[in-house]
Amino acid sequence: MKGLILVGGYGTRLRPLTLTQPKPLVEFANRPMILHQIEALANAGVTDIVLAVNYRPEVMVETLQKYEKEYGVSITFSVETEPLGTAGPLKLAEKILKKDNSPFFVLNSDVICEYPFKELADFHNAHGGKGTIVATKVDEPSKYGVIVHDIQTPNLIDRFVEKPVEFVGNRINAGLYILNPEVIDLIEMKPTSIEKETFPILVEQKSLYSFDLEGFWMDVGQPKDFLAGTVLYLSSVAKKNEEKLAKGSNIVGNVIVDPSAKISPSAKIGPNVTIGPNCVIGDGARIERSVILANSTVKEHSLVKSTIVGWNSTVGRWCRLEGVTVLGDDVEIKDEIYINGGKVLPHKCISTNVPQEAIIM
Repeated sequence: MKGLILVGGYGTRLRPLTLTQPKPLVEFANRPMILHQIEALANAGVTDIVLAVNYRPEVMVETLQKYEKEYGVSITFSVETEPLGTAGPLKLAEKILKKDNSPFFVLNSDVICEYPFKELADFHNAHGGKGTIVATKVDEPSKYGVIVHDIQTPNLIDRFVEKPVEFVGNRINAGLYILNPEVIDLIEMKPTSIEKETFPILVEQKSLYSFDLEGFWMDVGQPKDFLAGTVLYLSSVAKKNEEKLAKGSNIVGNVIVDPSAKISPSAKIGPNVTIGPNCVIGDGARIERSVILANSTVKEHSLVKSTIVGWNSTVGRWCRLEGVTVLGDDVEIKDEIYINGGKVLPHKCISTNVPQEAIIM
């Protein structure tokens, strides 16, 4: 089988992290975001993976060659000279995706979930349509484009309603699909939206179905959602792979800690924290609902809450970071500094308080 991952471009929503590292290689729960998806595709029997990119593919080549060997897959870059939307990349990768008659998976690189690819393929093959969208249920469907089903045929999509004022359903497109190769014939080689241009044709042909996603789902393409997705992911790990979670008298709730990290026994970690390789957490530090990326230090008695600490960064003593603060690569926060919702660009030193949301350049 085959799979295409829509990686896209600059990852501007996740800056300042993506100023240093391409978005697919930013670690989510201590593993590059793209690796979660490659592993899930490989486990479902996918042998050919296409990454649709239009920015910095050369930076990813070495890492992805390693994954090719590890997971026994072939990974190809499909490089766009101009952004082609969500359907154009399928046309660009037509040669690989249509090399045989088997269906192929398409997924958005920002989506984190339990990736039920095997079940999705079985469901798709059973209903005989040309396409299947993975659907997730949401509490506030008025913010999204909602899937409305046919009354007679289970799971057959009748139409989409964009940001409905009245309740018509609570299932939305989760950004994962399985499609037959013939769907590519409906796409022109130009910037095209699969949601707005290709799917409506399949709906008219009564050949597009939806598959309900079980478990958690989150688009983690921006810091607020990256942290919320981490909470959901850790909760899922607690249910299915509890042995991966850190244990100890100073650990509260669901926490993942790389074995190389050094944490003071008097620090309090959690809930909902991931701590990357070679990090150092000092005496009396308090970390909750945060992500600490590799080679970073949080010194004594600092509070880090709802924050992403970028690689190689240092948080001084008696600091307080909160409110979806994001530190880029190699940032230094001096002692006794308060930051609330600040986005600090790489290689900066902060010696004054940032009491409200701001980009520090």
